[in-house]
Formats: sequence, C-alpha cells, structure tokens
Amino acid sequence: MAGARLDEIDRKILAELQDDGRMTNVELARRVGISAPPCLRRVRTLEELGFIRGYHADVDPRELGFEVGVFAMVRLVNQSETALAAFEELARSWPLVRECHMLNGEIDFILKCVSPDLSSFQRFLTESLTAAPNVASVKTSLVIRCAKDEPGVPFSVVEERAAAQG
Repeated sequence: MAGARLDEIDRKILAELQDDGRMTNVELARRVGISAPPCLRRVRTLEELGFIRGYHADVDPRELGFEVGVFAMVRLVNQSETALAAFEELARSWPLVRECHMLNGEIDFILKCVSPDLSSFQRFLTESLTAAPNVASVKTSLVIRCAKDEPGVPFSVVEERAAAQG
C-alpha cells in the first residue's frame, strides 16, 4: 500500500472504522468481506502509514460542563515560518484550544475553544491568548449552536473519485 492508491477493501475498512472504531476485528472483517487475519494486517498497515491516526470517544462537552464554545480568529504581527510554528506550539499547550488551523487571508489562525463558562474563557482570552507573543489581534465568535459536527471524511466522495480514476 505504501505509495500506492488504497484499494476498495482498504477504503471500506477506513469507512467502517470511521463510523465505529470500537467494533471487533472479526466484525470489521465480516463487514468488509475478508477473513479476520488479513483484515487485522490491513488495519495495522493503515495505522503505520498514518491513514488511521487514532481511536477516540466522541464525548459531549456540554455534558462534561463545557457550556461555552468559541471560535477565535487570530492575526499575528509576524508571519515568518518560525513565528507561525511558535504560535502553533503555544496553541497546542492551551487546554481550552481544541483545534488550531492556519488560514490564508487576513486571519492567520482560527482556534476552536471550549470553556466551562464565559468568565473562564475571558480569563484565557486576556491572560493567555491576547497576551501571547506576536499576537496582533483576536476576534471571537461565541457558538450559539452546532448544526453539524461530523469528523472524518465523506467516503461516498472518496469512492466516487476512486471509480473515476479507476
């Protein structure tokens, strides 16, 4: 598989695991139509190649007391590669920041943040984020509600593309 396109079985394995990462290897093998030993070998290879980055529980932040969701748009003073990498490293160290994406355009980064309450987020915003080295400005938007939160990729599109190339 290294350097080669994924075959139909590999894509089925990824789609099934994306939908339910807790199923047994025997169940996964049954769903994709192969026996368990080659299925396990394929899964391990997909993990080693980085197609599968990990297995996670989808927890509800609000049920755990994180009532506030915020998107923070960050502009830096300096956009040198060193400065960008330094900000990324700093963002990874902040527990309230759950995602950090570098963008092109007027905004350098967008951060997806969670917080137990507004005062906790305000404290993070003033004491950490806006006070961070090289931060020129921060604009925030409070999440009112989430209409869609679907991790992973749409495998129907992957399959359409594979069929068109094949």
